[in-house]
Amino acid sequence: MANHKSSEKRIRQTATKRAHNRLYHKTTRNAIKALRNTTEKSAAEALLPKVTAMLDKLAKTNIIHKNKAGNLKSAAQLHVNAL
Repeated sequence: MANHKSSEKRIRQTATKRAHNRLYHKTTRNAIKALRNTTEKSAAEALLPKVTAMLDKLAKTNIIHKNKAGNLKSAAQLHVNAL
């Protein structure tokens, strides 16, 4: 257990940040899955900018690596173009 006030605060902060990061990462994964399961081109084109923005935000805050975000965006764009 923590012995200092500062380490107790750090534990609280870390737990809060972890919960925040997990929520946004999971939300983005669900959005990507919804995009991949979409078979209508118009719906997929409407969803693509939202998914792209989510991935960019995750990469900007280092929740996911920038190259992973790029790979996911590329795969999503290829899927939409193939519809």
